[in-house]
Amino acid sequence: MTPLKTANLTLLILFPIAWFAPLMRAGLLPLFGLSEISVISGLQALWSSDVILALIVTAFAIFAPYLKTIGLALIHFGLMKRKVLPVLGILGKLAMADIFLIAIYIVVVKGIGVGKVETAWGLYLFTACILASILFSWATEKHRKSDATNTHETRQVV
Repeated sequence: MTPLKTANLTLLILFPIAWFAPLMRAGLLPLFGLSEISVISGLQALWSSDVILALIVTAFAIFAPYLKTIGLALIHFGLMKRKVLPVLGILGKLAMADIFLIAIYIVVVKGIGVGKVETAWGLYLFTACILASILFSWATEKHRKSDATNTHETRQVV
């Protein structure tokens, strides 16, 4: 198995860990303890207050990156055509939007000064998973283009 296949399959394990890992610690006032917030706990809170936003964030944080990873794995194992790579690239960009939303939340809360927010290791893991997924997609596309060039050159020689 190639390193790219192995690395991509590793994301199938790392994404669920990142969803449950603490993204940040937040509290209303510095006197009170900080609560850990993960993707899953944030989604649970959203489902009770704003279903539409919960659906959007669920699509960006859970489904988009995982479907992209599964799609890349299917391409790597020859079970899906490489023509779907542009669609998988879009899924990766949608997943990156979730990181952007989290970053905005942290900046806004810190800027208001009412509460306290600290980033946690899960935010870095989740960000690394998303960036790795984008990198793996780029490497797969690059590999596809080199295969197409080599196939074209072989046809011309024959």
